[in-house]
Amino acid sequence: MAATLARLFAFLLIVLGTYLWIGYSITELTGGGQRTSAAVDVSPEGGETIYWGKGRCFTCHSVGGQGSAVRGPNHGQFGEKFPLAMGARAEERAKERSEKEGTEFTAVDYLVESLASPGAYVVKGYKNEMAVVYAPPISLSLTEIKAVAAYLMSLGGDLDMEAIDTAPGELTEAFYAKISAAAAAGGGDPGEGAIVYEDNCSECHILNGEGGEIGPELSGIAGKGLKFISEAILQPAKALTKGFETYVAVNQEGRQTIGLKTRDEAGEIDITTATGDVVTLEKADIKEIRIDDTKSVMPDDLSEAMTVKDYQDILSYLMLQKPKPEAQ
Repeated sequence: MAATLARLFAFLLIVLGTYLWIGYSITELTGGGQRTSAAVDVSPEGGETIYWGKGRCFTCHSVGGQGSAVRGPNHGQFGEKFPLAMGARAEERAKERSEKEGTEFTAVDYLVESLASPGAYVVKGYKNEMAVVYAPPISLSLTEIKAVAAYLMSLGGDLDMEAIDTAPGELTEAFYAKISAAAAAGGGDPGEGAIVYEDNCSECHILNGEGGEIGPELSGIAGKGLKFISEAILQPAKALTKGFETYVAVNQEGRQTIGLKTRDEAGEIDITTATGDVVTLEKADIKEIRIDDTKSVMPDDLSEAMTVKDYQDILSYLMLQKPKPEAQ
């Protein structure tokens, strides 16, 4: 009896060991065994940790013979389809981007663009389905994205850490600004935010010389900070901009006209309503006119009409609207 139990126990140990070995082998094959540390340096080593860890890049990409994912391009040198590893390949792609956009791209510009705006250049034979890595659920920080760029550039390319980190070029700097704005807004996509803005805000606000004049101009609005922008959307009456107070005019018959006072002359005034209609009132016919600091011409249910994603997207877009530097 004891011998039988011993053989059974030994058999169970062998089975358990086999399963553990299979699991370990699969993990090593996919590159998923590396762990992401709490703080990652902007370096190829830090980027490698993110690539095979938190960034989950290995779920769609492989690097040469490491990993087995084929949903996205292989980032290493691999067969006839990928004769160049990603760093060297980025230099070739930068030339393509320069010709198409009419703007000089460097290899770093191309790599950072592929992380900041993955749909800008889609490799032939693959779908435009790469996740926005600085948005949930991945939510890479700017530091982590720089590290990934360094790792990819180190794969066969000439690594320039200054161009990646401390002294980025104009294009890369713009991509970094987009990522930072998105991160501050909880992971929104500024590109999608531009669409949300156009659909909901452009008729009433001027931005960079275009739009309506019912509400305050929003050029340079990022200078007021995320908290101000957020409250202006969610609670528009909380802090009304001077000159855009909501007036309530009551005529002799008791009818109210509510909106902005956009003209005030000797015998009459104009009230511009939330719909953009201009109502001209004779002063002699006005029984009462007052400012209502509890109301805003801006719809107070705008946040209800937007999804959470819309809200994060438009926040990230507005956070890109930096004030212009003052002339010296």
